[in-house]
Amino acid sequence: MTLEEVVGSNSTEKKMETVSQALEELLVAAQKQDCLTVGVYESAKLMNVDPDSVVLCVLATDEEDEDDIALQIHFTLLQAFCCDNDINILRVSGVRRLAHVLEEDTGDSNGNEPRDLHCILVTNPPLQPLQSAALQNVSSFCEESRCRNQWVPYLDLQDR
Repeated sequence: MTLEEVVGSNSTEKKMETVSQALEELLVAAQKQDCLTVGVYESAKLMNVDPDSVVLCVLATDEEDEDDIALQIHFTLLQAFCCDNDINILRVSGVRRLAHVLEEDTGDSNGNEPRDLHCILVTNPPLQPLQSAALQNVSSFCEESRCRNQWVPYLDLQDR
């Protein structure tokens, strides 16, 4: 391994960690401002009605979801819609980490199902647009990835 490879891989890991933290900060801030739409069907409905309000689409899976053909078809359709409407897309692994960040229960004592965290949209309210360093950081990462012909960048969210 050359010095360039060692330094390059270390800076890439730091960049991924920085973007992961920015994504978590963005999701928490958006949730506090009621700017999150959670769930595959809820997200599809919102994008059909008001795609201009969406600034980021997060598609989350874990290893056990990789064989879910229906979910993969939904993801393909959502990704195509996002590309057509210039919406940043980010694929992440770590649904449990997302649940922790968003303080979601994995199930409650009343037997209610947990929310579907496989698709999360961050929307930009028209009156008070989201202006955060976290949003800028995630958007820059998505743009840099597209410049490298990686149209759907991938992040691995680690449990902490």
